[in-house]
Amino acid sequence: MIMPSDQDYIDTKQIMLGKATMKQEFRPLADWIDQTFGVKPINILYGSTYDGKRPQIEICFEFERERSKFKDKDKLLYDRATQSVIANKFKQVLEEQGIIERPGIFDFFRKPASPKYLTDNVWVIYEAFEPIARIDAMESIPQEKIDELKKTLNNKELWEISRRFSGVTFFLYTDEQVKEYEKSEVRKEWANKFFDVLEPYNEFGYFKRKYFSVYLDSKENFDNNYQSSWDYYYR
Repeated sequence: MIMPSDQDYIDTKQIMLGKATMKQEFRPLADWIDQTFGVKPINILYGSTYDGKRPQIEICFEFERERSKFKDKDKLLYDRATQSVIANKFKQVLEEQGIIERPGIFDFFRKPASPKYLTDNVWVIYEAFEPIARIDAMESIPQEKIDELKKTLNNKELWEISRRFSGVTFFLYTDEQVKEYEKSEVRKEWANKFFDVLEPYNEFGYFKRKYFSVYLDSKENFDNNYQSSWDYYYR
């Protein structure tokens, strides 16, 4: 779940909208995570790692601060011991529900059934919904709405309005103009006007008008340092 186009995000969004629910067999694990770590997942998804070599469960929280609780003390990587504990619990709750069979002494003599879920060597990852929902809201604004806003602002020093991910940049023509507008009230006015355009797509309310701001940059910088390329600029 990295971008709004990812199926995991689409499925989780339906849960957040109240149009779907987490799979029943994963709810005991979600409750256990809530009781053990003090943060409740909004969804749990089963799949495999990118190379297809390991089963994987994706624990989805609403906020980044909830996901960050599972990082190590340096806050760089996820705590491996916690990942192992959750993986073991995943297997346990499925066994308790009879979804997978507990190994028995006679299993060696019979052909094993194909399990619905593989539970050995499970890789555990964590995702946060809010950052992707913010990208989703920004990307959902039709380009014609952006063009209309630019026309309405009617500022000859404004070259372009460009959005990428969850942010928006107002491009002036020169670096000197950027310095002037950084100190002016116009930037706040632009942020407020853009928020009016954004608000209909802000369905979860993650963008707040009080804290919303816009970036400023220049065509001069874009041309001289990024070869006039949007791909290069946002790389």
